[in-house]
Amino acid sequence: MALESFRADPRSVAAAIAVIADTLRDGRRILTCGNGGSAAEAQHLAEELVGRFKRERRPLGAICLAADSTALTCIANDYGFVEVFARQVRGIGRAGDVLVALSTSGKSPNIIRALEAARSIGMKTVGLLGRPGSPAETLCDVAVTPDIEDAAIVQEIHLMTIHLILESLDAAFGD
Repeated sequence: MALESFRADPRSVAAAIAVIADTLRDGRRILTCGNGGSAAEAQHLAEELVGRFKRERRPLGAICLAADSTALTCIANDYGFVEVFARQVRGIGRAGDVLVALSTSGKSPNIIRALEAARSIGMKTVGLLGRPGSPAETLCDVAVTPDIEDAAIVQEIHLMTIHLILESLDAAFGD
């Protein structure tokens, strides 16, 4: 594996940081979602926003939609797994909030449905996705799409991107 495979387009990362920072400055919230390893990374982003990453700063509003097992199983049981994030977006999200959706394929039906729900209520959408050209990418205001097929490497790039976002927000909102 070559070091150059760990690149993400710096313009898309900077755009994601700007959208998230502007949203938080406006007093809005960040909602995150993902499946499997992407769910873990979505939870990591949300908990570090509410807590802190490296520097002391005020708590920032964030909720991981993959973290509440009772909501996930209730919605999956009553509406199907495809609705587990979209229903939460419609119930919790507000116009001006941001949905950060993580998917190494960009093809997960529940992620696509969540992005559609977010856009329908006036939320901004940021995708940390796999290769360019996925169905999820077309639903994102900003998408980070490393051109790599290996899902493990894509997740590593997503984690690095999350850490860049968090460092920037620590600096922007630090005490």
